[in-house]
Amino acid sequence: MNWPKLVFVALILFGALNWWNGREVSLPPGVVAADLPVQSPVSGDREFTRNGYRIRVLARFEVSARVLGSEHYRIDREAQLAPVDLALGWGRMSDTAVLERIRISQSGRFYFWSTDDFPIPRREIETSSANMHMIPADDRIAAALKAVRKGQVVTIRGYLVEALAPDGWRWRSSLTRDDTGAGACELIWVEFVSPA
Repeated sequence: MNWPKLVFVALILFGALNWWNGREVSLPPGVVAADLPVQSPVSGDREFTRNGYRIRVLARFEVSARVLGSEHYRIDREAQLAPVDLALGWGRMSDTAVLERIRISQSGRFYFWSTDDFPIPRREIETSSANMHMIPADDRIAAALKAVRKGQVVTIRGYLVEALAPDGWRWRSSLTRDDTGAGACELIWVEFVSPA
């Protein structure tokens, strides 16, 4: 048996499988996620723990949106909590005809967009899309989040949260969809994720 050839073939198959599972979902023009995200208050204090961090609930949260990008993190401190960030769009930011005219990328826990000519107003782009940090509630949710593909329409339910560490480190969710820049991302304790 020729082990180098077997390893080579296994690596090729692994790479092809990863490419196939990660390819973008193609959708026809039209709004595919019309509803705004829903944020509602919670009664009483509610907390979770994950990997030594205390997770304090700020609000209940649900969003059905098109995935504009998915970025996986392994090295930064935040990866201990949120190994996946999803850039999500709703309203006209879920329409293929609009998105074809906007360049989208993710890096360093941020979501970036640019365009040569605005298909919709700038403010609508800013308030109808966001980068969201996903803290999976369990291993099943973690696997589902890692399997999410660009272009899919997903529904995510859980809580907007603040994460606190014993050394004083803190990571807090935005509580509005109207902000931009540093601190504008949602930090979500995810209890449900599914294609819509």
